[in-house]
Amino acid sequence: MVQEELTVRPTTARDTAAVDALLARSYPALLKADYPPSVLVTALPLISRAQPRLLTSGTYYLAETPHGDVVAAGGWTRRPRAPEEAEIRHVVTDHRRLRQGIGRAIFDRIFGDARAAGVSGYHCLSTRTAVPFYEALGFRTIGPIEIQLAPGIHFPAVEMRRTG
Repeated sequence: MVQEELTVRPTTARDTAAVDALLARSYPALLKADYPPSVLVTALPLISRAQPRLLTSGTYYLAETPHGDVVAAGGWTRRPRAPEEAEIRHVVTDHRRLRQGIGRAIFDRIFGDARAAGVSGYHCLSTRTAVPFYEALGFRTIGPIEIQLAPGIHFPAVEMRRTG
């Protein structure tokens, strides 16, 4: 349950530093239990950075407290080969603020805006860590997948889908 009033709003380019900071402090803490150091040492520098085009897409959001602290981010884009589906993108909740309804608040915005845009299904490549969260949101596991982050750098993930 969210203990304080949060604002969930679309990001802009001005949010780059705040989203970078959120990713950089939270991904290492969140992923540590589910990935070996050999994976994290190569993957974290690549996945712990805000994506400028995503930040200005209009479908990437952040949750912030009344004091301006950024405590979660995430969004969606249309899948190029299946425009009726949304691809869930770069979701993170501050590792110190888990189980407070903050991630769900981001997804309420994602689902509402995507549905209003005609989306009827959702696809995501989840970290191993986030699978239980996505399952609680109605996603089902398709199976394990390797994401190529750069030549020679692969990141184990889990492909998931949700309809409706």
